Amino acid sequence: MSPTFRALRNPNYRLYLAGSVVSNTGTWMMRVAQDWLVLKPLDGGGAAVGIVTGLQFLPVLLLTPYAGVVADRISKRTLLQLTQATMGLFSLLAAVVAISGHSQLWFVYLCAFGLGVGSAFDAPARQSFVSEMVGPDDLTNAVGLNSASFNVARLAGPGLAGLMIGALGSGQQATGWVFLVNAVSYLAVIGQLRRMNPALLHSPRLLVRGPGALREGVAYIRTQPKMLYVLVLVFFTGTFGLNFQITSALMATEEFGKGAGEFGVLGSTLAVGSLTGALMAARRVRIRLRLLAGAALAFSLAEIVAGSAPTYLAFAIATPFIGFFSLTLLNSSNATMQLESDPAMRGRVMALYMTVVQGGTPIGAPIVGWIGENLGARWTLWLGGGLTMLGMVAAVALYARLNGGLRDGSPAVLTPLEGPGSLVDRVWDDQAVSRARNMTP
Repeated sequence: MSPTFRALRNPNYRLYLAGSVVSNTGTWMMRVAQDWLVLKPLDGGGAAVGIVTGLQFLPVLLLTPYAGVVADRISKRTLLQLTQATMGLFSLLAAVVAISGHSQLWFVYLCAFGLGVGSAFDAPARQSFVSEMVGPDDLTNAVGLNSASFNVARLAGPGLAGLMIGALGSGQQATGWVFLVNAVSYLAVIGQLRRMNPALLHSPRLLVRGPGALREGVAYIRTQPKMLYVLVLVFFTGTFGLNFQITSALMATEEFGKGAGEFGVLGSTLAVGSLTGALMAARRVRIRLRLLAGAALAFSLAEIVAGSAPTYLAFAIATPFIGFFSLTLLNSSNATMQLESDPAMRGRVMALYMTVVQGGTPIGAPIVGWIGENLGARWTLWLGGGLTMLGMVAAVALYARLNGGLRDGSPAVLTPLEGPGSLVDRVWDDQAVSRARNMTP
């Protein structure tokens, strides 16, 4: 089997990946339809799009750390079926109301928040469940293939949503039918999870119920300089740089005067670069922390260049580069966190990681929406790129203080066989770990 697809030798993972492609396509269709509904039929403007995005990610900030504890306490396969059903229910409610022509901003906000609650509990379970399906040898490849499937959906979903909305009249009823497609798509994941063979899962011992589990997870991460480096980097990127729903919507409609079809195309062009980055990540067997810093710098520069694009075509051409570098950064960050974490702690580690990656969105999205509405769409990209660059500098400075720089050949180099208890872990700089333990929150 090709090294790019080696994780597919695991039967449970094959089932999971197939269901994920269907569900993710529906999710991307709904994201485009939801933003279009707020921006045009309901005439909410950029600030309202920012509020919807913020509400959808607010539960991630509030609930995901506790969801990580839940993911370590109960079967992740069972938990994922519950979260998928919850998100499907809120999608169905949004569909029924929009198709009836009675959708209002407050109800869109409510459904976005409900989807966020489901996503908050889904994300840590889904991320850490990958290692249970494939084991450590195929983990980096599986993370890359997950991203590839996500971006195949990202490539198809926005374009399909734009075409569907345009064909059905571009009103709120049209967006409602897209919401309905998303509601049905969750059944694909639920069905595949139920078909899995539990005997083939590499499930760790479940966490015993008791106080202090979340504090234990936080304390564990504070002793890991690599994890702290990653978290600082992805916080700035996720909060200020990864607001594509808002920036693309404002650039397409306000800056270039385009409609739903052209708006949907931007999501697909962005996914072209992301898919390329995901497939390259699936082949990668080593992850250097220098790669993370380089990807963050390249991503910030790509956003600044895109914000300066003189035409819609030039902007569309720039978006694959944004997708490529953002995916390289996030995919490598995800794999680093999983490979470095103890299996018994992985649900909490990935919960805290997802909290940082997505939890900054309720902070950043309304700010970015306000900037776009008051200073212009281009400023959303210029400031997003600049603040991402600032975060990269802060992350490098922190790690250099804790561990003496991003040296290749040091513990900053990972392979699929490295992690807690490995040779690299045993020769870890004790002084750096001691300093990390004594850091103030």
